Amino acid sequence: MRRRDLLALTGAGFAAPLLAAPGILRAQGAWPDRPIKLLVPWPPGGSTDTVARIFQPKLSEILGRQVVIDNRGGASGAVGAQEAARAPADGYNWMLAYDNEATNQTVMRLPYKTLEAFVPVSLVATGPLAMVARHSTPYRTFQDVVDAAKKAPDTIAYASSGVGGLAHVSTTLLQQEGGFRLVHVPYRGGGPAVSDAVAGNVPLFMSNVVIISQHIRAGTLRPLGVTTAGETRHVPGAKSFAQQGFRGFEAPTWWAFLGRAGTPEPILRRMQEALAQALADPAVKAKIEEQGADVVASSPAECGRFLTSEIERWGKVIRENNITAES
Repeated sequence: MRRRDLLALTGAGFAAPLLAAPGILRAQGAWPDRPIKLLVPWPPGGSTDTVARIFQPKLSEILGRQVVIDNRGGASGAVGAQEAARAPADGYNWMLAYDNEATNQTVMRLPYKTLEAFVPVSLVATGPLAMVARHSTPYRTFQDVVDAAKKAPDTIAYASSGVGGLAHVSTTLLQQEGGFRLVHVPYRGGGPAVSDAVAGNVPLFMSNVVIISQHIRAGTLRPLGVTTAGETRHVPGAKSFAQQGFRGFEAPTWWAFLGRAGTPEPILRRMQEALAQALADPAVKAKIEEQGADVVASSPAECGRFLTSEIERWGKVIRENNITAES
């Protein structure tokens, strides 16, 4: 990225002048002096909540103050994100964003723009999405799904954690490229969706691996394909969609730690350092990776570039397929 573009991205787009908050500046030497809120814009039980609760205790220990997780689900993460975008830029309000944060920018008419309302702290982790089928279904491979859907379009349902999320958008792209049609069943988060998939109320589920890994290991859910470029250690034996005829297809899921734009730079720097330390803890890292994700712990600039790329890349797919909040 050119230097002037990077300056625009990390300066004007992500942070407000420190002079705009003199009261905060006077107090920041003691930061943090009270509990810190980490808003998770999804219900308990989903992947974002799971990842947050793995690093939360260590982050609290490092900062010397309790990091309190506040679950605010609804509208594919948009309800909680809007609340976070209105929060004071005082160093006590943060958000763990999921991949929907990028797609929501195009799918929905939101009162804020991610790259203006928030400042990147770190890309926490990435991982594969996987299409799974309940073991009782007749689908042994993804090709079985494609063949059945071509014979009877719009009759086979698949669940996702919400409208316009990466699971929904990437599955739409698979259908576009493969010439078949499924019925999308959106849920208010991954927790409710995985419960219905395990119960057999919906035959297919496109999800990050974090919330389905235990069910794959138990044999309740059968993996049919993953969105990494090749096979992944997180879903042994499952071929990628790229290996199954969808050449070049790749759609990693991700989680990013964001602060409010305007948060004083010393506080942002301290939080990034503390988060990096927490994610480097062997127990924390191992537990996240056991769930089916790879810890990244990027720099703020790397996180900013990644968010920009994801918004642009998937925004194009959304517009081409006319995906809206009502899809």
